[in-house]
Amino acid sequence: MESDLLTAREKAAVLWAEHVTRNTARERDDIFEAVRLEFSEEEVVELTMISGLFNFFNRFMDSLHIPIEPQDEVNKIKKSVRLEPEKLHAYLHAMLGEWPEDFPEPAPD
Repeated sequence: MESDLLTAREKAAVLWAEHVTRNTARERDDIFEAVRLEFSEEEVVELTMISGLFNFFNRFMDSLHIPIEPQDEVNKIKKSVRLEPEKLHAYLHAMLGEWPEDFPEPAPD
């Protein structure tokens, strides 16, 4: 990606999101290594999760023909929603701490 507007780290994030979106990340070890030069293992996981989440959301909305909000509706929102990394990390850490070793077998029908 040739741009002076983005840092190397930002370019790596965009490149990774593009390959996650196109479902080519698995076969592109070169891209994975380029991203790992800029991000820790935990950050790569987070980038992958957020890319997957937005891909899911876009496919869901598109598949059900749910229209995008008009810009004037978006402009009405006074407060932006922003995830606080520390709180998200604490939440995920707490969830993993409670993750069961074994899952019960489903009840027979």
